[in-house]
Amino acid sequence: QVQLVESGGGLVQPGGSLRLSCAASGSIFRINNMGWFRQAPGKERELVASINNYGTTNYADSVKDRFTISRENAKNTVYLQMNGVKAEDTAVYYCKYWRTPGPIYWGQGTQVTVSS
Repeated sequence: QVQLVESGGGLVQPGGSLRLSCAASGSIFRINNMGWFRQAPGKERELVASINNYGTTNYADSVKDRFTISRENAKNTVYLQMNGVKAEDTAVYYCKYWRTPGPIYWGQGTQVTVSS
């Protein structure tokens, strides 16, 4: 089992910045993937960014050049630095841990609201 605890969500003004953190604990394998997904009201959950244990990243086109994903393998923690946020970034952000093949684990989600 893997437990994911997210933090860092909240209210931010358009153009502002926010950093999300996700700490994983439990049966962590050295080779894994971690990422951030988001779900806005009435929409499907979508990938924001992902990173594997080698540091290879993948971003949704909508957040490229604004968001940066990073991780500290020693702490089993992944971060999402969000800069230049827009109203359309408002959503519940979920941390995900997975291996291929292997089970998928989700965090409980953290609300990000972009509003003036």
